Amino acid sequence: VPLRILIVDDSRDGADSLCLVLAAMGMDARVAYDGPSALGLVRGWRPDVVLLDLGMPGMDGYQVAERIRAESSLAGVRLIALTGWGSHSDRSRTQSAGFDDHWVKPVDPSRLQALLGTVRPA
Repeated sequence: VPLRILIVDDSRDGADSLCLVLAAMGMDARVAYDGPSALGLVRGWRPDVVLLDLGMPGMDGYQVAERIRAESSLAGVRLIALTGWGSHSDRSRTQSAGFDDHWVKPVDPSRLQALLGTVRPA
Protein backbone atom coordinates (compact mmCIF):
# COMPACT_ATOMS: atom_id res chain seq x y z
CA VAL A 1 0.00 0.00 0.00
CA PRO A 2 1.60 3.30 -1.02
CA LEU A 3 1.86 6.10 1.50
CA ARG A 4 -0.64 8.92 1.10
CA ILE A 5 1.19 12.25 1.02
CA LEU A 6 -0.52 15.64 0.91
CA ILE A 7 1.48 18.66 -0.24
CA VAL A 8 0.01 21.99 0.84
CA ASP A 9 1.57 25.06 -0.74
CA ASP A 10 0.26 28.18 -2.46
CA SER A 11 3.23 27.98 -4.85
CA ARG A 12 1.60 25.82 -7.50
CA ASP A 13 4.80 25.08 -9.42
CA GLY A 14 6.67 23.92 -6.32
CA ALA A 15 3.75 21.84 -5.05
CA ASP A 16 3.13 20.22 -8.41
CA SER A 17 6.83 19.44 -8.90
CA LEU A 18 7.09 17.83 -5.46
CA CYS A 19 3.95 15.83 -6.21
CA LEU A 20 5.62 14.44 -9.35
CA VAL A 21 8.75 13.51 -7.37
CA LEU A 22 6.66 11.69 -4.76
CA ALA A 23 4.65 9.88 -7.43
CA ALA A 24 7.92 8.73 -9.02
CA MET A 25 8.88 7.33 -5.59
CA GLY A 26 5.69 5.25 -5.64
CA MET A 27 3.68 7.43 -3.28
CA ASP A 28 0.01 8.37 -3.60
CA ALA A 29 0.53 12.14 -3.61
CA ARG A 30 -2.03 14.93 -3.84
CA VAL A 31 -1.84 18.72 -3.72
CA ALA A 32 -3.84 21.46 -2.02
CA TYR A 33 -3.02 25.10 -2.73
CA ASP A 34 -4.65 26.66 0.35
CA GLY A 35 -5.56 25.87 3.95
CA PRO A 36 -9.30 25.22 3.60
CA SER A 37 -8.73 22.82 0.68
CA ALA A 38 -6.03 21.06 2.69
CA LEU A 39 -8.36 20.55 5.64
CA GLY A 40 -11.02 19.09 3.36
CA LEU A 41 -8.54 16.62 1.87
CA VAL A 42 -7.08 15.68 5.25
CA ARG A 43 -10.52 14.92 6.65
CA GLY A 44 -11.81 13.05 3.60
CA TRP A 45 -8.71 11.26 2.34
CA ARG A 46 -6.62 11.07 5.55
CA PRO A 47 -3.03 11.22 4.35
CA ASP A 48 -0.20 9.57 6.24
CA VAL A 49 2.04 12.65 5.86
CA VAL A 50 1.28 16.32 5.22
CA LEU A 51 4.07 18.51 3.82
CA LEU A 52 2.76 21.93 4.79
CA ASP A 53 3.96 25.39 3.77
CA LEU A 54 3.69 28.01 6.50
CA GLY A 55 3.33 31.28 4.59
CA MET A 56 0.02 30.98 2.78
CA PRO A 57 -2.57 33.73 2.42
CA GLY A 58 -5.87 33.45 4.26
CA MET A 59 -5.21 30.43 6.47
CA ASP A 60 -1.51 29.89 7.11
CA GLY A 61 0.20 26.57 7.77
CA TYR A 62 0.24 27.09 11.52
CA GLN A 63 -3.56 27.42 11.55
CA VAL A 64 -3.96 24.35 9.35
CA ALA A 65 -1.70 22.32 11.66
CA GLU A 66 -3.54 23.44 14.77
CA ARG A 67 -6.88 22.42 13.26
CA ILE A 68 -5.53 19.02 12.22
CA ARG A 69 -4.12 18.44 15.71
CA ALA A 70 -7.46 19.43 17.28
CA GLU A 71 -9.21 16.45 15.62
CA SER A 72 -8.60 13.19 17.45
CA SER A 73 -9.38 11.13 14.34
CA LEU A 74 -6.31 12.69 12.67
CA ALA A 75 -3.91 12.02 15.55
CA GLY A 76 -1.58 9.77 13.54
CA VAL A 77 -1.03 12.15 10.62
CA ARG A 78 2.63 13.19 10.40
CA LEU A 79 2.97 16.96 9.88
CA ILE A 80 6.13 18.37 8.31
CA ALA A 81 6.56 22.12 7.90
CA LEU A 82 8.14 22.67 4.49
CA THR A 83 8.95 26.35 4.31
CA GLY A 84 11.40 29.08 3.44
CA TRP A 85 11.36 30.18 7.09
CA GLY A 86 14.04 28.56 9.22
CA SER A 87 14.77 30.79 12.22
CA HIS A 88 14.74 29.50 15.78
CA SER A 89 11.45 31.30 16.45
CA ASP A 90 9.89 29.73 13.32
CA ARG A 91 10.95 26.29 14.52
CA SER A 92 9.59 26.93 18.03
CA ARG A 93 6.30 28.08 16.58
CA THR A 94 5.94 24.98 14.37
CA GLN A 95 6.63 22.76 17.36
CA SER A 96 3.96 24.61 19.38
CA ALA A 97 1.47 24.24 16.51
CA GLY A 98 1.89 20.45 16.55
CA PHE A 99 4.28 19.82 13.66
CA ASP A 100 6.46 16.71 13.86
CA ASP A 101 9.35 18.30 11.98
CA HIS A 102 10.45 21.55 10.30
CA TRP A 103 12.28 21.53 6.96
CA VAL A 104 13.58 24.51 5.02
CA LYS A 105 12.98 24.51 1.26
CA PRO A 106 14.15 23.22 -1.08
CA VAL A 107 13.46 19.68 0.07
CA ASP A 108 16.31 17.20 -0.20
CA PRO A 109 14.87 14.16 -2.04
CA SER A 110 17.13 11.72 -0.16
CA ARG A 111 16.03 13.18 3.20
CA LEU A 112 12.42 12.93 2.09
CA GLN A 113 12.85 9.33 1.02
CA ALA A 114 14.51 8.51 4.36
CA LEU A 115 11.60 10.07 6.26
CA LEU A 116 9.01 8.25 4.19
CA GLY A 117 10.80 4.98 4.87
CA THR A 118 9.95 5.42 8.57
CA VAL A 119 6.21 6.01 8.03
CA ARG A 120 3.72 3.16 7.99
CA PRO A 121 0.46 3.53 6.07
CA ALA A 122 -2.60 4.08 8.26
